[in-house]
Amino acid sequence: MRLGILSDTHDEIERTRRAIEMLRAAGAEALVHCGDLASAAIVELLAVLPAWFVFGNHDADSVPYLYRAAAGTGVECLGWCGVIEAAGKRIAVTHGHMSSDVRHLLGEGPDYLLSGHTHVAAFTTAGTVRRINPGALKRADTFTVALLEVESGAFRFLDVPE
Repeated sequence: MRLGILSDTHDEIERTRRAIEMLRAAGAEALVHCGDLASAAIVELLAVLPAWFVFGNHDADSVPYLYRAAAGTGVECLGWCGVIEAAGKRIAVTHGHMSSDVRHLLGEGPDYLLSGHTHVAAFTTAGTVRRINPGALKRADTFTVALLEVESGAFRFLDVPE
């Protein structure tokens, strides 16, 4: 399964639309948004594929609207953090601004931990957990998203044009 990963879109509708189109063209079969959507319109864009999202620090005032948008589109809201299963792997998702959420999720023994918040694309390994931050689609030197082949662990960052 190929998973498209986004974060920190901050209501950048057109850039997010382009990023999702790029991910789909690269073979994404589902999407995960790691928070800071900042509007229900972003949830609607995610609905083109099976999708999940978590809240970020900039979503606090929009929680009721984001829940409502998720219910109306079939996109699954994981709240502030959560774990999904895909292709036999456990994928933990959080925005990353709350270290307690990160510690809790790492304690769940996931294969992957997806997070955002820093606006910087990164890949690290913590023990057996592969950590991926897809970067951001606002307030970043380069706008990026990530594509993960869940079974093999192969992934790449995609640069999204302005």
